[in-house]
Parts: sequence; structure tokens; C-alpha cells
Amino acid sequence: MAQADVRNPTPAYLAFWRESHLSTLTTPRPDGTPHVVPVCVTYDPEAGVARVITDGGSRKAAHVRAAGPGGARVAVCQVDRARWATLEGRAVVRTEPEQVRDAEARHEERYGRAPRINPTRVVIEITLDRALGKA
Repeated sequence: MAQADVRNPTPAYLAFWRESHLSTLTTPRPDGTPHVVPVCVTYDPEAGVARVITDGGSRKAAHVRAAGPGGARVAVCQVDRARWATLEGRAVVRTEPEQVRDAEARHEERYGRAPRINPTRVVIEITLDRALGKA
């Protein structure tokens, strides 16, 4: 396991996050146990942020909101055979239309398809402080 620089990842680490891979998002439930679900993630090293689009009524969004204004400690992870990468940080739920549109555009760029139309979409925005992996 190697630690990476969140804002200045190696070319291989960044390339891995540019490939189309399904990831997992781990959020804390109110009782402290982990809730792990499959998601699509975009990584913006320049801003030090990862983004997950989801429905505003999802459990993952509810878990992040329940953590309060300081956000929830979360992790996103992707795996492809022996390659893997994890990004960790504090997540908040963003509802501003411009933030949602930006996250949708980033999703389409990474995954090669527009996300389905969802008028209640929100963005789980993760301010990153740790990056690990073997890419």
C-alpha cells in the first residue's frame, strides 16, 4: 500500500481514476457501522475533491447529512484486479444547481454517458485529505 498526494497524484494513479470503473462509497450510519454501496465517482485533484451524484433521498446522502455541518468522514474506493485506489475525506451534500450540473458533466466525461435525469439529484462532495493505492 502506498500513500499518494491527493493534489499531486502520480500519472498512473490519476490515469486509474480517469478510467471507467465502478467504485464503492463508505459512509457512517448513525450507529457508527459502515454503509458501503456501489457508486460512480469523479476525482478532481486540482481542487482536492471527489464527487458522487445521487438521489437526495438516498441513504448515503442521509448518512452524510446526519453527521452535521462539519460533514461525514467517508471513503471511495475502486479496484481492478491488483490495482486499487482509495480516496478519503470529509463529505457534505451539495444541492446548488450549478454544483449538480458540474458533477453531472464530470460524470459524463469519466463514464462516457450522461446520468439519467433526476430532478432530486444532489452531490456528495468529498474534500480529500488522504489517497492510498497501488495503481
